[in-house]
Amino acid sequence: MDSRKASPRTDTRARGNQYEQIAEQHLITHGCRVLARNANYRLGELDLIVTDGSCLTFVEVRYRQHSGWGGALESVDWRKQRKLIRAAQLWLMRNPEYADSTCRFDLVTIESNKQRNECLWYKDAFRPE
Repeated sequence: MDSRKASPRTDTRARGNQYEQIAEQHLITHGCRVLARNANYRLGELDLIVTDGSCLTFVEVRYRQHSGWGGALESVDWRKQRKLIRAAQLWLMRNPEYADSTCRFDLVTIESNKQRNECLWYKDAFRPE
């Protein structure tokens, strides 16, 4: 029997993957097509990249068990937005077939209550300035 415990970072990553899968299924149910998951760059990570109709959409997924430290929506501040915008620019440079696409940044929040997780999709959550 292996007595080693998973590190807190491993636990957090596994939990993040779980909620990203919930968000992905929510988006698929609403007609999106997934192009990429967890696109990592030095400047940041894009949780999901999907097409919503003809729009290329970079999706940030946020989970909050409770809103004691603020809700999931409030957690995407200007610093996080800047990282997402830069990562999206890098993704577009590496995927030039999408360079002329209409793009937007969406947020899927997952709030937990005792009975279930509530998934909310905020289209066009923020725009590059």
